[in-house]
Amino acid sequence: MSLRFLGAAGTVTGSRYLVQYRERRLLVDCGLFQGLKQLRLRNWAPFPVPPGTIDAVVLTHAHLDHSGYLPRLVEEGFRGVVHVTPGTGDLLPILLRDAGRLQEEDARYANRHGFSKHSPALPLYTEAQAMRALERVRPRPFDRVFEPLPGLMAKFSHAGHIVGAASLHLATEAGSITFSGDLGRTDDPVMRPPACAEQADLIVVESTYGNRRHATAPTDGELAEVISRTAARGGTTLIPAFAVGRAQAVLHALLRLKAAGRIPDLPIYLNSPMAIQAGRLLEPHADELRLSEPERRDLAEKVRYIRTEEESRALNAPAFPSIIVAASGMATGGRVLHHLKALAPHPEHAIVFVGHQAAGTRGASLVAGADAVRLHGQWVPVRAQVCAIEGMSSHADQAQLLDWLSTLQRRPAHVFVTHGEPESSDALRQAIEERFGWSASVPEHLDTVAWPPAL
Repeated sequence: MSLRFLGAAGTVTGSRYLVQYRERRLLVDCGLFQGLKQLRLRNWAPFPVPPGTIDAVVLTHAHLDHSGYLPRLVEEGFRGVVHVTPGTGDLLPILLRDAGRLQEEDARYANRHGFSKHSPALPLYTEAQAMRALERVRPRPFDRVFEPLPGLMAKFSHAGHIVGAASLHLATEAGSITFSGDLGRTDDPVMRPPACAEQADLIVVESTYGNRRHATAPTDGELAEVISRTAARGGTTLIPAFAVGRAQAVLHALLRLKAAGRIPDLPIYLNSPMAIQAGRLLEPHADELRLSEPERRDLAEKVRYIRTEEESRALNAPAFPSIIVAASGMATGGRVLHHLKALAPHPEHAIVFVGHQAAGTRGASLVAGADAVRLHGQWVPVRAQVCAIEGMSSHADQAQLLDWLSTLQRRPAHVFVTHGEPESSDALRQAIEERFGWSASVPEHLDTVAWPPAL
């Protein structure tokens, strides 16, 4: 058995791991690279192995940095089954179709306005191609063993993070591997905590927040303060948020603050068709959530959902202070870009980031203090207040990642630290070695590991 790191090695994006067993190939996650241009170019490069030689795919969850390359993989020759949890199976049509549609729209916009370096600009894949890829998806229940390749047994366990998110355990007679997937927080207000880690020879653990600890004090006060100050000066608060997971958590926090009288009675808008669709899946998967039935009902009834482009454009010239939650969370695409273009030049407004901002994204640039940001081919000045509230992330922090590893009943042969910026991954590697005395390393892109190792 061998493990090859085709993505999420030295970066927090592009999750892709190739497991080879008895001449057959299983791809664990099939994510898009996002952020820095040299990473995004990997989406357009030939896949490291011919897609037609991959026998099956298993996805740990639906976020695009774990699933978003799937339509391209199918177009390039993959013909196997894609194994997912039921929640991921419900979310994938929303995310992948939206991704294809946005790429088509971006390509048309670039061609119409002539700001692309390519003539013509093309989408990585289309909505129709995304729909064809979805035909290969097969849901598998949590905590039930299935066989994606002959002789290779797999099992999903709950990872928290978002609906459907899973850790993955693979076992053969030659050895075993556990992939953490993206682990949620033990104290997440929306999702239940991750299950214990499955024992394995090799552990692959994410490190998005591997060098940080979330604030022990609630972050609601910080959010309330920003919104109240912004409203007092007549401004609107724009909150970029990932459509699946964070948008629902942010709305829940805003409704709590409003009910407690800690923020003014402002209209709360959700401007993301994808987030609106994802919100409808909370009820069918309520067993994965901490939210009560009244809290889920409030999310459905007390938020103003923006569905049309006309409604979206109207928010760019607010007649009174309001709160807008819009995707994407790193300001890499979606309707939030149009709101940034309209609101960022004006000092009365505020832009509040509530999740990790990968290197090279607009979100990272804004949080770092950029005085201008490039949007739709032009530079837009940034005079609005910009702040980041890290404590609202849906990822486990260093302490919670270590606690998850501590649930292993015996020492693994090796731990691979992935899915993090270099400083974050190396900090978690060092923490693992210091706390447990285990062998741990940060793999590089395209590294291959054989198990058991050759004598």
